[in-house]
Amino acid sequence: MPIDPDVAIGADLGERAFSWTESDVLLYHLGIGAGSRPGDNLSPAALAYTLDGPGLQVLPSFGVVVPTFHETDPPPLDLPGCDINLSQVVHGSQAVTVHGPLPTSGSATVSTTISDVWDKGKAAVIWQEGVARSDAGDALWTTRSSIFVKGEGGWGGERGSSTPVEVPDRDPDADTSYDVTPQQALLYRLCGDRNPLHADPAFAESAGFPVPILHGLCSYGIVLRELTDALLDGDATQVGGFAAKFSGVVFPGETIRVRGWREDGRIVGTALVAGGDRDGAPVLGDVVLDLA
Repeated sequence: MPIDPDVAIGADLGERAFSWTESDVLLYHLGIGAGSRPGDNLSPAALAYTLDGPGLQVLPSFGVVVPTFHETDPPPLDLPGCDINLSQVVHGSQAVTVHGPLPTSGSATVSTTISDVWDKGKAAVIWQEGVARSDAGDALWTTRSSIFVKGEGGWGGERGSSTPVEVPDRDPDADTSYDVTPQQALLYRLCGDRNPLHADPAFAESAGFPVPILHGLCSYGIVLRELTDALLDGDATQVGGFAAKFSGVVFPGETIRVRGWREDGRIVGTALVAGGDRDGAPVLGDVVLDLA
């Protein structure tokens, strides 16, 4: 069996030491669209993402990508008990919880485990959890993510459970949009995700797409930034966590419409393609921004 849950669940994926600088933070923020609107080069709110110095802040989604930020190879899938390949896999969901504002530079170690494997019949869902700690041993942030492995279910395992996030039946508290630039995926791939699906037209076509698609984690960062700017006055330190499911693809040049509602001490949201032939196509689902 390509996936052996008895081996996979609880498997220790080891530790990875990494470091980052202000330049990495700036590149990440540029990769998710900060500073791209007219006038952003003079805007204090935009410069809080794009100008190094005492005013620089870090969006918590940076914690998801920074351990592999300097990688130049496509992401490996060497998981204990899981004989799968990259062509079978799509990113299912992503969450990050921060234990305080992220520093603009530093070093840390992340330890990761496979926390669960779900059997969805025609597919498997593999969950990983990682905890990043400072050199002093303090927890900085925790990530939880899932990958959806096509064709690898059906062994009779637990299906898992999930509760959809309901948005209020009223007008949103924020309704904004972001125009994805034609080179967005080419810029974002410099943040450590060199999957050719996002850059190589021939590879994208072999995977069933007309052109390379935007990284899901780029959309994830864009939506967090838009909600932070629209509902938290651009203050990233107010974000305690951010979670979403990857429910659709985005092509460079499309527009992502982001709506957010303040609800029960948190922000819930939606992200859809706006305009064009794919108007209304889903981008992210079950969007939740927890407040610090």
